[in-house]
Amino acid sequence: MLAFASPTFAQDRTPAQRQALTDLAYVLGQSHALRQACLGAQDQFWRGRMLKMVDAEAPDPAFDTRLHNAFNAGFSSAQAQYPACGPDSRRAEVVAAGRGQALAASLAKQMADN
Repeated sequence: MLAFASPTFAQDRTPAQRQALTDLAYVLGQSHALRQACLGAQDQFWRGRMLKMVDAEAPDPAFDTRLHNAFNAGFSSAQAQYPACGPDSRRAEVVAAGRGQALAASLAKQMADN
């Protein structure tokens, strides 16, 4: 997580930043489903990260719903495609991690440029 001198809340985000956060929520949902496929439903690592992101952003109710819907859509999609742990789900985890890293880097750059 990046630290800044003053917090930037979701309501202060540009449309591009809001979209990046929404896309990141989707990837977190995918990652949550893929990790649970291998470690079991009790694993809440990526769900916990999503909750921390939402807490940090302090989104307005509409954007909060958008973020949660994106997370749930990512979870449902990955869970349907990879219901069990195996080489394909492991590869999908790597792809999701790369996408998440790219989104986080893009968001950090956008914030640094503002």
